Amino acid sequence: MTGPGGLMRNPEQAAADIDAWAQGLADKADRYRAAQERTEEIRLSAANSDNSVRVTVRADGSVTGLELSGRASSMPLEELSAQILATMHRAQAGIADQVAEVMTEEIGDEDPETRSLMVDNLRSRFPDPDEDEPESPGEPEPPAAQGEADDEDNNPW
Repeated sequence: MTGPGGLMRNPEQAAADIDAWAQGLADKADRYRAAQERTEEIRLSAANSDNSVRVTVRADGSVTGLELSGRASSMPLEELSAQILATMHRAQAGIADQVAEVMTEEIGDEDPETRSLMVDNLRSRFPDPDEDEPESPGEPEPPAAQGEADDEDNNPW
């Protein structure tokens, strides 16, 4: 029997090669499954400067915890909501690094393109809020008035 490239192939060797290839795929699937399980366990927390707001998020960015201290009750609602969002964004900013660490530990240098795509996607979804600070640091941007909205946010076309 002639194989690829005109080489004679031993059927037993071909079967062994296929088995080794299949085992390699199964091992790779196990490493990705382990990475997924560890990623699902990731929790990141951040607190605002006076610790009146603490937010915990999962690797998908969803909020799993919100703690408000007594100081939060004395804040104007606009400031409190801005503090909650800013603190949530700070917690989410660490997601990409945590996922990258898990991917490196579980998958290593195998499949760097996939890891890069995943981490880059997370970095774009959850950027470091300190890089996009408003003009006057320390002051939250004023919330948009009810009914005012950016047309791009409301018009998907």
